[in-house]
Amino acid sequence: MPHSPLARENCDVRTVFVEPTFESWRLQARRLLQEGAVPAEVFFQTEGTEQNFFPGLFENVTTPASLDSSASTLPKLRVPADFIALAETVADHRDERKWDLLYRVLWRITHGEPHLLSMAIDSDMRELLTMEKGVRFDSHKMKAFVRFKKIEVQAGSGITDHYVAWHCPDHPIVRRVAPFFERRFRSMNWTILTPDHSVTWNGQELVYGPGVPISQAPKADDLEALWLTYYKSTFNPARIKLKTMTKEMPTRHWRTLPETRAIQDLLRESPERLLKMFQDQPRSASEFFPKLPEGEKATLEDLRKAAAGCRACGICEKATQTIFGEGPPDAQIVLVGEQPGDQEDLEGRPFIGPAGELLNRALRDAGLNRPGLYLTNAVKHFKWTPPSDPELTSRKRIHQRPSASEIAICKPWLSAELSLLRPKVLICLGVTAGQSVLGKTVKLGEERGRFHETAWTAHTFLTTHPSAILRMMDPDLKKAEYARFVSELKTATSVLQSPSPQISA
Repeated sequence: MPHSPLARENCDVRTVFVEPTFESWRLQARRLLQEGAVPAEVFFQTEGTEQNFFPGLFENVTTPASLDSSASTLPKLRVPADFIALAETVADHRDERKWDLLYRVLWRITHGEPHLLSMAIDSDMRELLTMEKGVRFDSHKMKAFVRFKKIEVQAGSGITDHYVAWHCPDHPIVRRVAPFFERRFRSMNWTILTPDHSVTWNGQELVYGPGVPISQAPKADDLEALWLTYYKSTFNPARIKLKTMTKEMPTRHWRTLPETRAIQDLLRESPERLLKMFQDQPRSASEFFPKLPEGEKATLEDLRKAAAGCRACGICEKATQTIFGEGPPDAQIVLVGEQPGDQEDLEGRPFIGPAGELLNRALRDAGLNRPGLYLTNAVKHFKWTPPSDPELTSRKRIHQRPSASEIAICKPWLSAELSLLRPKVLICLGVTAGQSVLGKTVKLGEERGRFHETAWTAHTFLTTHPSAILRMMDPDLKKAEYARFVSELKTATSVLQSPSPQISA
């Protein structure tokens, strides 16, 4: 059966190829709206990436560029100008889901929801605005962090100066930001290189080209030395705030900023307190991974032994020991909690305290056998504080929730575990586990009881932590919450018998 040049059909979903530009998407979106294609029937895909998803299935597909000649025959739609501006910005986001999201919002605006753009609480709009914010923030950082280096190039029969910079933005924003540099540096010839694209100003026009790795960027020059001299003369160590500085100047950009190489020396000249602040910045747990011969992969036991010596964050200083995961290496189900508790810290095993006892009971009621499961935590040390009342005779230490930075520092251990286990079902117990596994802020009220696709399995499920049930004071509410917890454990593991649960994007 012949296929439309616009799309190919696969499982009742039409795959629509677009070039990575707003104009290409807009042309296809107008065609789809004219045909009455609902968003659920359409899957947008950037041209050239199809082989990553469907090898060999889409040979000889007509590309969107060949359709441009007929663009003028399509009827124009009445769409709010604010949507066009929003879509043009979101089109520069790296997440390929942007095209489907934009079409879904466009469909809703043109099919009975004309005021959708003003509804910031709508889930589609919230995600769209988050993407827009990311692109705008990245554009601002590119304008602030590009540093040119002077090189000499052959021009006709002579030598002329050319200025080159390498930058690594989060999103492919070169075309968006290049006009800013054209206006700012019109009198000099320059080139900006990024992994995605490059752009050159030759004094007359902007010329775009392919991406370039940092290995091809120029080395230090006299201009860099001049900038370092200026930076040192204006640096005030008494006012330095490293947390604010790294927020505004993320460390991933430091390798291209000459001034960052001078910061440590400058801080050594400041009071000892400021020097210690710089030296005590958190590290990553990956620095403590086992050192193995080349080509040899670490086992769970290798990771467990290495984690015992982890000192990546400050939690380990007060904890008794590292509490690593426990369970068979071929477990189909993995449960991830927040961190060890008081009793776990003393005895060296996960989920053996009061919360662990409740979890054991819930697992039995859900028809699960704990010895066949793998249990671990997002953070491997117990973070605690002494009781606030010094008159208390109890020696039990008070649990403290780990910070976002501590969760991130410890995540390499969890990632390494899950990469080896590759479970069929991954159950996150509580907000901290969900944040670590999903890599984003989690609101349990919105995400609980739903499946998500992650790097380790398509069946990642969020539910509450058993300790939250223990803290409930009302007996009836506690009973109802426990029943819900058991029910969600059954739902999470039901995919082992019946596939195709509802996956959250």
